[in-house]
Amino acid sequence: MSELNRPSLADFKAKPKIPVVVVLDNIRSLQNVGSIFRTADAFNLEAIYLCGITATPPHREIHRTALGATESVEWKYVERAMDAVNQLKEKKYNIVVVEQTDQSASLSEFVSQKATPLALVFGNEVHGVSEEVIREATIAIEIPQYGTKHSLNVAVAAGIVIWEICRDR
Repeated sequence: MSELNRPSLADFKAKPKIPVVVVLDNIRSLQNVGSIFRTADAFNLEAIYLCGITATPPHREIHRTALGATESVEWKYVERAMDAVNQLKEKKYNIVVVEQTDQSASLSEFVSQKATPLALVFGNEVHGVSEEVIREATIAIEIPQYGTKHSLNVAVAAGIVIWEICRDR
């Protein structure tokens, strides 16, 4: 393990973060929440906002997939996703909803300014991002898909989007 050069928890927390926040809008699966925590840790993201019915740590089912990332990633619970979005907009974050809409841009065409902080909003596994949040977003983006389902697990979608956003930052 020492050969992997992993920072200690204290060193990781002290490290400057990539100015990307993840907002989880009513995510029902605790395993998805844990997986997204792990992805946020892997890419050194600023924080996760857990909203609505999204469970919060500590929880055994979140821990099962987070593998300790709930300790390394800053998080906050906000009852309504719209309130989280408003808080982030006041801090000058661009709100990016990851959702298939009639106005969505393809992830492959999305370009963000490196210095601009982003809030990536991921929605409920069945109902998606709430309509009020979509209306307030700077942009909606979607992952191009070529199969018959046109739907990805939210944790998988988060991994793809976060990788694509962070690789340029």
